[in-house]
Amino acid sequence: MSQEDNGRDEHEHDMVMPGFRFHPTEEELVEFYLRRKVEGKRFNVELITFLDLYRYDPWELPALAAIGEKEWFFYVPRDRKYRNGDRPNRVTTSGYWKATGADRMIRGENSRPIGLKKTLVFYSGKAPKGIRTSWIMNEYRLPQHETERSQKFEIMYI
Repeated sequence: MSQEDNGRDEHEHDMVMPGFRFHPTEEELVEFYLRRKVEGKRFNVELITFLDLYRYDPWELPALAAIGEKEWFFYVPRDRKYRNGDRPNRVTTSGYWKATGADRMIRGENSRPIGLKKTLVFYSGKAPKGIRTSWIMNEYRLPQHETERSQKFEIMYI
């Protein structure tokens, strides 16, 4: 051991311990993480990074996540294509995220609706002639009536 090491642990600044895996259920993502974030509640450990995701291409995202090897989670502010509209802006520097299929309801206890899930696929190039890639993202959000009065953002899972 050199003098510079001084008994320091190379893992002393790691966020989580070896063997830890972050694999929340959809219900946990919506009810615990997203709802608490929207309500302004704090977490002991921030496992999900807040990121303006559409400023980046998908291959840049793994380096920006707080945790994850093959899947990454982000809180993402809603960006609208038009200031007065509801249509989201999902364009990145080299492509765009396109929704596939209809929104799916996430249900909690007693089958109570607690959130919505949308699946998106990344296309390189400009719409509508983009080329489909293998990048897939799931968007989780609270029901609209619950977000009208509060901060508007989603959890993105890539």
